[in-house]
Amino acid sequence: MPQRHSKNNNDLAFFTYDEKRKLGYGTQKERLGKDSIKPFDACCLCLKSLIDPMSCHKGHLFCKECILQCLLSQKKDIQRKLAAHAAQQKQEKEEEDERLMLQKAKELDAFDQQNHGAVPQYSDRNSGRDKNGFHGANSVKATSFEEEALRTMKAFWLPSATPEASVKVEAPSTSTVCPEGKEKLKLKTLFPVQFTEDTSEQKKSNALDRTYICPSCKVTLTNTMSLVALSSCGHVFCKKCADRFMAVDKVCLVCNKGCKERNLVNLEKGGTGFTAHGDHLEATDFKHLGSGSGLGLVRPAMKT
Repeated sequence: MPQRHSKNNNDLAFFTYDEKRKLGYGTQKERLGKDSIKPFDACCLCLKSLIDPMSCHKGHLFCKECILQCLLSQKKDIQRKLAAHAAQQKQEKEEEDERLMLQKAKELDAFDQQNHGAVPQYSDRNSGRDKNGFHGANSVKATSFEEEALRTMKAFWLPSATPEASVKVEAPSTSTVCPEGKEKLKLKTLFPVQFTEDTSEQKKSNALDRTYICPSCKVTLTNTMSLVALSSCGHVFCKKCADRFMAVDKVCLVCNKGCKERNLVNLEKGGTGFTAHGDHLEATDFKHLGSGSGLGLVRPAMKT
């Protein structure tokens, strides 16, 4: 009797190589296309076409309304955290004053009983406990690792570590940050950006969306080009023209306004949280089989 082929051998307790391939087992790769990359003229917050574009000094573009709402919400969140921190400090101060008052009263009571010849006796059950709730020999010495574990541990048998215990609020930072680059950002550091729109008759008749060009070389701006904006006036040029003319002449070619080298801001290229422009745009999807179920459990991953 001839041996059974692996494609027909379907009565085994494990999957054969051919069965795994049919179930999509292994790593599958696919190059990401244009739809997976944010256009250069899209807002980093709403991912739509820019309306009254504003830019930070790191080159991140936002709609004016979007970035103003973002900074306003950050300020409100900072005020809320500051109020919570102030309330916590006030409560801690009151608890400390009450503890000192009780301790002072306890010392006076002990001094009075000692002067009258009586031996003071106390039934303070918490006197032998430490700040973390332990008592006895275990509370004599504690390593730094144990102290850190006690501060972060949530345990139902420790009063100070229960999930319902109040969490200490740290002092928040009072600076607003850029939602894209996470660096400090203020409203006065933003500057408006002006793209030069292509007004030729051919573009008007064929293109449905607006296209922008470099005002110097008249080349259509795309997502593959490096762009430079002048923070002094807001005009956008391709990097070649900016390095050739503005960096040397120190003047804008559109409005003749003076600019310095620090005014040349490299705009960030298109990219989202899923993929960034300029990297290896390849998405991988690894699929492994569940034990005994015959179904695949998908675990997506990105390879850059």
